[in-house]
Amino acid sequence: MRIRKLIFGLVAAGVFGAPTVQAQHSRQVRHYNSQGRPYYRGPLHVTLGVGTAFYNGDLGNNPADNLFGPAVSLGVLQRLTPHLHIGSEFSYVSMGAIDQAEGRGLAFVSNNGLGTVFLRFDLLRDESIFAGSRAESPKFQLYVQGGAGLLLYSPRLYKDTERPSSLTEFFQPERNDYPALAGVAPVGAGFQVRLTDQVRAGLEGNYYFTTTDQLDDASTRLGGASLNKDGFGTLMLKVDYSLR
Repeated sequence: MRIRKLIFGLVAAGVFGAPTVQAQHSRQVRHYNSQGRPYYRGPLHVTLGVGTAFYNGDLGNNPADNLFGPAVSLGVLQRLTPHLHIGSEFSYVSMGAIDQAEGRGLAFVSNNGLGTVFLRFDLLRDESIFAGSRAESPKFQLYVQGGAGLLLYSPRLYKDTERPSSLTEFFQPERNDYPALAGVAPVGAGFQVRLTDQVRAGLEGNYYFTTTDQLDDASTRLGGASLNKDGFGTLMLKVDYSLR
Protein backbone atom coordinates (compact mmCIF):
# COMPACT_ATOMS: atom_id res chain seq x y z
CA MET A 1 0.00 0.00 0.00
CA ARG A 2 2.84 2.39 0.86
CA ILE A 3 4.58 1.60 -2.45
CA ARG A 4 1.32 2.21 -4.30
CA LYS A 5 0.93 5.62 -2.57
CA LEU A 6 4.53 6.49 -3.36
CA ILE A 7 4.10 5.65 -7.05
CA PHE A 8 0.87 7.67 -7.18
CA GLY A 9 2.63 10.63 -5.53
CA LEU A 10 5.50 10.56 -8.03
CA VAL A 11 3.11 10.37 -10.97
CA ALA A 12 1.01 13.22 -9.59
CA ALA A 13 4.13 15.36 -9.11
CA GLY A 14 5.13 14.71 -12.70
CA VAL A 15 1.67 15.46 -14.08
CA PHE A 16 0.94 18.60 -12.03
CA GLY A 17 4.51 19.84 -11.61
CA ALA A 18 5.37 20.06 -15.31
CA PRO A 19 2.40 22.27 -16.17
CA THR A 20 3.44 24.61 -13.34
CA VAL A 21 6.84 25.16 -14.98
CA GLN A 22 5.21 25.53 -18.38
CA ALA A 23 2.68 27.97 -16.92
CA GLN A 24 5.47 30.24 -15.80
CA HIS A 25 6.59 30.54 -19.43
CA SER A 26 3.05 30.74 -20.76
CA ARG A 27 2.49 33.92 -18.75
CA GLN A 28 5.46 35.54 -20.50
CA VAL A 29 5.43 37.15 -23.91
CA ARG A 30 7.50 35.42 -26.56
CA HIS A 31 10.07 37.46 -28.45
CA TYR A 32 12.16 36.38 -31.44
CA ASN A 33 15.83 36.79 -32.24
CA SER A 34 17.23 37.58 -35.69
CA GLN A 35 17.03 33.88 -36.63
CA GLY A 36 13.35 33.73 -35.67
CA ARG A 37 14.02 31.67 -32.56
CA PRO A 38 11.57 32.44 -29.73
CA TYR A 39 12.90 33.50 -26.32
CA TYR A 40 11.63 34.96 -23.05
CA ARG A 41 12.91 38.16 -21.50
CA GLY A 42 12.38 36.72 -18.06
CA PRO A 43 11.80 38.49 -14.75
CA LEU A 44 13.12 41.77 -13.43
CA HIS A 45 16.43 41.60 -11.57
CA VAL A 46 17.41 43.68 -8.52
CA THR A 47 21.10 44.48 -8.01
CA LEU A 48 23.03 45.58 -4.94
CA GLY A 49 26.66 46.70 -5.08
CA VAL A 50 29.26 47.55 -2.44
CA GLY A 51 32.77 48.80 -3.16
CA THR A 52 34.95 51.87 -3.45
CA ALA A 53 35.58 54.87 -5.71
CA PHE A 54 38.70 56.16 -7.45
CA TYR A 55 39.18 59.86 -8.36
CA ASN A 56 40.93 61.01 -11.54
CA GLY A 57 41.42 64.76 -11.91
CA ASP A 58 43.70 67.76 -11.53
CA LEU A 59 44.76 66.93 -7.99
CA GLY A 60 45.78 63.36 -8.74
CA ASN A 61 45.24 60.24 -10.80
CA ASN A 62 47.37 57.78 -8.87
CA PRO A 63 45.89 55.25 -6.41
CA ALA A 64 48.50 56.39 -3.89
CA ASP A 65 47.00 59.91 -3.99
CA ASN A 66 43.42 58.74 -3.44
CA LEU A 67 41.46 58.91 -0.21
CA PHE A 68 39.30 55.92 -0.98
CA GLY A 69 35.72 56.07 0.24
CA PRO A 70 32.73 53.72 0.20
CA ALA A 71 30.48 53.27 -2.84
CA VAL A 72 27.10 51.52 -2.76
CA SER A 73 24.48 51.04 -5.47
CA LEU A 74 20.93 49.75 -5.83
CA GLY A 75 19.44 49.06 -9.23
CA VAL A 76 17.22 47.04 -11.53
CA LEU A 77 18.01 45.11 -14.71
CA GLN A 78 15.74 43.74 -17.45
CA ARG A 79 16.60 41.63 -20.49
CA LEU A 80 15.73 43.09 -23.91
CA THR A 81 17.32 40.56 -26.30
CA PRO A 82 19.32 37.33 -25.84
CA HIS A 83 22.46 39.42 -25.18
CA LEU A 84 21.24 42.92 -24.33
CA HIS A 85 19.84 44.24 -21.02
CA ILE A 86 18.66 47.67 -19.90
CA GLY A 87 19.26 48.81 -16.36
CA SER A 88 19.10 51.73 -13.97
CA GLU A 89 21.01 52.38 -10.76
CA PHE A 90 21.10 54.85 -7.91
CA SER A 91 24.43 55.11 -6.10
CA TYR A 92 26.19 56.86 -3.26
CA VAL A 93 29.88 57.50 -3.88
CA SER A 94 32.40 58.99 -1.47
CA MET A 95 35.82 59.97 -2.79
CA GLY A 96 38.80 62.20 -2.15
CA ALA A 97 42.44 62.76 -3.03
CA ILE A 98 45.65 64.42 -1.91
CA ASP A 99 47.27 66.86 -4.34
CA GLN A 100 49.99 65.23 -6.44
CA ALA A 101 51.75 68.61 -6.74
CA GLU A 102 53.86 68.91 -3.60
CA GLY A 103 54.02 72.71 -3.69
CA ARG A 104 50.25 73.21 -3.47
CA GLY A 105 49.51 70.77 -0.64
CA LEU A 106 45.79 70.60 -1.36
CA ALA A 107 43.30 67.80 -0.69
CA PHE A 108 39.57 67.27 -1.05
CA VAL A 109 36.75 64.98 -0.01
CA SER A 110 33.35 64.66 -1.65
CA ASN A 111 30.01 62.93 -1.04
CA ASN A 112 28.04 62.29 -4.21
CA GLY A 113 24.70 60.94 -5.38
CA LEU A 114 24.47 59.27 -8.77
CA GLY A 115 21.65 58.09 -11.03
CA THR A 116 22.30 56.26 -14.31
CA VAL A 117 20.56 54.38 -17.10
CA PHE A 118 22.67 51.91 -19.08
CA LEU A 119 22.73 49.10 -21.61
CA ARG A 120 24.57 45.88 -20.76
CA PHE A 121 25.77 43.36 -23.34
CA ASP A 122 26.42 39.75 -22.26
CA LEU A 123 29.38 38.22 -24.05
CA LEU A 124 28.35 34.61 -23.41
CA ARG A 125 25.20 32.99 -24.82
CA ASP A 126 22.40 31.97 -22.44
CA GLU A 127 20.50 29.03 -23.92
CA SER A 128 18.10 28.81 -20.98
CA ILE A 129 16.03 31.80 -22.17
CA PHE A 130 14.90 30.14 -25.41
CA ALA A 131 11.47 28.53 -25.68
CA GLY A 132 11.58 24.77 -25.26
CA SER A 133 15.17 24.80 -23.97
CA ARG A 134 16.09 22.61 -21.01
CA ALA A 135 19.54 24.17 -20.66
CA GLU A 136 20.63 25.95 -17.50
CA SER A 137 21.85 29.54 -17.55
CA PRO A 138 25.65 29.75 -17.76
CA LYS A 139 27.60 29.39 -14.52
CA PHE A 140 29.83 32.29 -15.57
CA GLN A 141 28.99 35.44 -17.50
CA LEU A 142 31.12 38.28 -18.86
CA TYR A 143 29.61 41.61 -19.88
CA VAL A 144 30.33 45.18 -20.98
CA GLN A 145 28.09 48.19 -20.48
CA GLY A 146 27.68 51.89 -21.07
CA GLY A 147 25.12 54.58 -20.38
CA ALA A 148 24.37 58.10 -19.18
CA GLY A 149 23.22 59.78 -16.02
CA LEU A 150 23.39 62.65 -13.55
CA LEU A 151 25.78 63.28 -10.68
CA LEU A 152 24.97 65.41 -7.62
CA TYR A 153 28.36 66.35 -6.17
CA SER A 154 29.47 68.37 -3.14
CA PRO A 155 33.28 68.63 -2.74
CA ARG A 156 35.19 70.30 0.10
CA LEU A 157 38.77 71.47 -0.46
CA TYR A 158 41.35 71.98 2.26
CA LYS A 159 45.12 72.26 2.76
CA ASP A 160 46.67 69.10 4.20
CA THR A 161 48.21 65.77 3.26
CA GLU A 162 45.87 63.62 5.36
CA ARG A 163 42.16 62.91 5.67
CA PRO A 164 40.18 65.77 7.21
CA SER A 165 39.39 65.80 10.91
CA SER A 166 36.99 67.74 13.10
CA LEU A 167 39.63 70.51 13.26
CA THR A 168 40.10 70.81 9.49
CA GLU A 169 39.38 74.24 8.01
CA PHE A 170 37.89 74.01 4.51
CA PHE A 171 38.36 76.63 1.81
CA GLN A 172 35.52 78.82 0.63
CA PRO A 173 33.82 76.89 -2.25
CA GLU A 174 34.54 77.97 -5.82
CA ARG A 175 30.80 78.14 -6.47
CA ASN A 176 27.87 78.86 -4.19
CA ASP A 177 25.44 76.24 -5.48
CA TYR A 178 26.89 73.01 -4.04
CA PRO A 179 25.60 70.37 -4.22
CA ALA A 180 25.87 70.91 -7.98
CA LEU A 181 24.61 68.80 -10.86
CA ALA A 182 26.72 67.35 -13.69
CA GLY A 183 26.24 64.84 -16.47
CA VAL A 184 28.07 61.51 -16.48
CA ALA A 185 28.75 58.85 -19.11
CA PRO A 186 29.74 55.54 -17.50
CA VAL A 187 31.51 52.71 -19.34
CA GLY A 188 32.45 49.45 -17.68
CA ALA A 189 32.73 45.70 -17.60
CA GLY A 190 32.26 42.86 -15.17
CA PHE A 191 31.65 39.19 -14.55
CA GLN A 192 29.06 37.17 -12.67
CA VAL A 193 28.98 33.70 -11.17
CA ARG A 194 25.65 31.90 -10.73
CA LEU A 195 25.19 30.83 -7.11
CA THR A 196 21.56 29.64 -7.32
CA ASP A 197 18.75 29.83 -9.87
CA GLN A 198 17.92 33.32 -8.60
CA VAL A 199 21.19 34.69 -7.23
CA ARG A 200 24.38 35.74 -8.99
CA ALA A 201 27.44 37.50 -7.60
CA GLY A 202 30.39 39.13 -9.30
CA LEU A 203 32.78 42.02 -9.67
CA GLU A 204 32.09 45.15 -11.74
CA GLY A 205 34.22 48.15 -12.63
CA ASN A 206 33.01 51.41 -14.20
CA TYR A 207 34.65 54.65 -15.24
CA TYR A 208 32.54 57.82 -15.28
CA PHE A 209 33.31 60.64 -17.68
CA THR A 210 31.81 63.86 -16.31
CA THR A 211 30.87 67.28 -17.65
CA THR A 212 32.46 69.14 -14.73
CA ASP A 213 35.95 70.26 -13.77
CA GLN A 214 34.88 71.01 -10.20
CA LEU A 215 34.46 67.50 -8.87
CA ASP A 216 37.36 68.38 -6.55
CA ASP A 217 36.38 72.08 -6.10
CA ALA A 218 39.71 72.97 -7.72
CA SER A 219 39.31 74.59 -11.13
CA THR A 220 39.63 78.37 -11.29
CA ARG A 221 41.74 78.47 -8.12
CA LEU A 222 44.48 76.45 -9.87
CA GLY A 223 45.22 79.38 -12.17
CA GLY A 224 44.86 77.63 -15.50
CA ALA A 225 46.39 74.30 -14.45
CA SER A 226 43.02 72.62 -14.96
CA LEU A 227 42.73 71.56 -18.61
CA ASN A 228 40.43 68.51 -18.58
CA LYS A 229 37.15 67.44 -17.04
CA ASP A 230 37.37 65.41 -13.85
CA GLY A 231 36.34 61.77 -13.75
CA PHE A 232 36.13 58.86 -11.35
CA GLY A 233 35.84 55.10 -11.28
CA THR A 234 34.11 52.54 -9.09
CA LEU A 235 34.90 48.92 -8.30
CA MET A 236 32.08 46.96 -6.70
CA LEU A 237 31.14 43.51 -5.55
CA LYS A 238 27.60 43.08 -6.89
CA VAL A 239 24.75 40.69 -6.10
CA ASP A 240 21.98 40.11 -8.66
CA TYR A 241 18.61 38.70 -7.49
CA SER A 242 15.96 37.50 -9.95
CA LEU A 243 12.38 38.39 -8.93
CA ARG A 244 10.52 35.20 -9.74
